[in-house]
This record gives sequence, C-alpha cells and structure tokens, in this order.
Amino acid sequence: MGDRANFVVVRESGEYELYLSRFGAVGLDLDLLAGPTETISMVRQLKADDWWLDDVHCQGAALIDLGRKVLMLFAWEGPSTEMRHRAATLELLQEAWKGWEVRWMYDGPAELRMYLGLDPEHVRDRESGLTVGPMLEPGDEELAGPEPMVAVVTVGTEHCYVLANINDHPVREGAALLDRLAGGPEHGGCQAPADAGIHVEPLRRRVGWWVLGASAEAYEMPQRWPGWTVEFWQDHWEEHVLSAPGRFSPPPVDRARALADVRTSAERHREARTRP
Repeated sequence: MGDRANFVVVRESGEYELYLSRFGAVGLDLDLLAGPTETISMVRQLKADDWWLDDVHCQGAALIDLGRKVLMLFAWEGPSTEMRHRAATLELLQEAWKGWEVRWMYDGPAELRMYLGLDPEHVRDRESGLTVGPMLEPGDEELAGPEPMVAVVTVGTEHCYVLANINDHPVREGAALLDRLAGGPEHGGCQAPADAGIHVEPLRRRVGWWVLGASAEAYEMPQRWPGWTVEFWQDHWEEHVLSAPGRFSPPPVDRARALADVRTSAERHREARTRP
C-alpha cells in the first residue's frame, strides 16, 4: 500500500490538471514549503491521471489555483497535523506562498472537488461502516510519545477519555459515542498533545470538535447528532481547552522552536528527495 495523494493544478483559464502520486502523501506539506515554482515543477513531473482518490484512500492532496492564487491542502500525517508544529507549518507555508491564500481542506478530497465545482459524492465512501478507535488506558505507551495519535474526549465538566486516533473521528459516532464511553477508562485529564478532540455537554446537548488532519463529511456532522448543536472548531484545539478546563491541558507550543523544527524537517526531506 502506498501513500497516495492527488494533486491538482488549475490553469489561469480555469481548466485543471489532475495528477496521482502513489507515494506523495507523506511529506506533502514539506514539499509545498518549496513555494509555487518548485512545487508546480514537481507536480508536473508526475503522471497526469483521471483517478480521483476517495475518502478512504486519499491520504493527502493539494490544489494549486494559478489564476486565483489559492493553495489548498490536507494530509493525514506530517508536521501540519502535529499540535506542536501545526501553526508553524502553516505560517511557513504562507511565507513560501506569499500573496497566495492558503487553505486547509478539512473534508479531504471532497472539499477539493467542491472547489472545482465537481460532485463531491464521486469521492465519498458511504458504503463502509464506521470504524472507531479503541479507548486507551491511562499510562498507555502511545501517550508517552512526542506526537501521540490520540483523540481526547471530554464529557461535561467531570469526564475525560482518550481514544486512539487511527480510524474515524469520534464525532462521527453521534450520540452513540456516550454509550460507548460509559464505564470506559477515565483519565481525569489529558495533558498529551492530541491531534483530534471532541467536547460533549449532555445537559445542554452541545458538541464542539476539532481535528488537525481531515475527517470525511466534516461539515455534515450535525446530521449525525440530531437535536444537538454541533460546532466545528476546525484546528482550533484551544476552544476545547477553554470548554473543558482542567480536563484537557496540552503542553504549550514553543513557536520559535516549532519554526526551527519544521525548517529542519523540510531541508532533510528535500535532501532525501533529491538524493540520487
């Protein structure tokens, strides 16, 4: 299995070119830090292909609109999906693409197609069932890593649970999520730098959720919570911290160090890609 990604270049005429990379998703955000000229050259070295990857198989994508000067991207992994490096990566992308609008695609390939005026259902996979991440015990080894792949779930003012963020975002479960959590391992609080999260207030029937990657049908989540108010915080995990005081308190982000980390990663990635 590769690390598949779609790339789209929209010409100034409005026509678009679609490319497929079977190993381009990992490092996609670092590749884009090279700026427009080098990125377009890299993309056009790929084979043009009419294969649109769907919600399940598209692990990253980028759209470059030459006329409107819009860059759209998403990835499943990389510094842009890590809490410590997210803001720094987007800041450096905006610097590298000066004069361009940089947008994150929270709905993955469907959002890319919507931008082009194409039917998003073409890349939807509504046949597959929901695949949920398992609940983690306090002290699980995953939580000890610098960038754990976890989703933090807080309920009301008292409960905190941590799930492995390896499948569907827990918000996709709807109110059934509360039944699954009942009796599960309590964490008291989560201090890990999670990459997804959800806060549920059962009494007020309100939900707020966020993600640093992408989640299929991201803007359709209210339909999965009928009778509830659902707010999508996009990548603003700080909203979760404010909504669940004492229950979710990730470590502070050191901006200067994060910028240095991402620059170093980009240089190493570039060297590895150009090495004979």
